[in-house]
Amino acid sequence: MKRILFFTFLIFAAAICACSQNGNDKQKSKAMTNKTLVAYFSASGVTEKVAKELAEVAGADLHEIKPAQRYTDADLDWHDKNSRSSVEMADKTSRPAITDKLANMDEYQTIYVGFPIWWYTCPTIINTFLESYDFKGKTVIPFATSGGSTIDKACKDLQASYPQVQFKPGKLLNRATKKDLENFCGK
Repeated sequence: MKRILFFTFLIFAAAICACSQNGNDKQKSKAMTNKTLVAYFSASGVTEKVAKELAEVAGADLHEIKPAQRYTDADLDWHDKNSRSSVEMADKTSRPAITDKLANMDEYQTIYVGFPIWWYTCPTIINTFLESYDFKGKTVIPFATSGGSTIDKACKDLQASYPQVQFKPGKLLNRATKKDLENFCGK
């Protein structure tokens, strides 16, 4: 009789542990899907600086969207209609190759996507990034830096090109203070 009670107790204890572990697994899974990522493309380092500060404030992971072929100063000469950036921006189907594709994008729920404004919109490499992953069920929040343009057209272009993606309003983060970044990410 004592053995039966002992084994019953062991089975009951094992069931409680299993349920507890299952609950912990669900909490871990939920925590993983609530992770935040700051992904950015920066040709001159300005957007990179803002992205690093935003990732710190938001408690987010950081990922650089790296072109397979680095942009040179000549590539970025927007006065030259034959420069690489001018040619890419004139061709709406241009998708510059990227390296370092994220293997764990499924872990992120919120993705901040940063870029410099080129020709009043986002560089076409951002399209390459957005087309490289499944953003279903995720929230994408654009941010940008610019010498004189707003982010408005870039946000409209992104929403029109990717209607299946849930975008939140984007923001131009030139000279953003820590307080500006906290406000932007809801901290």
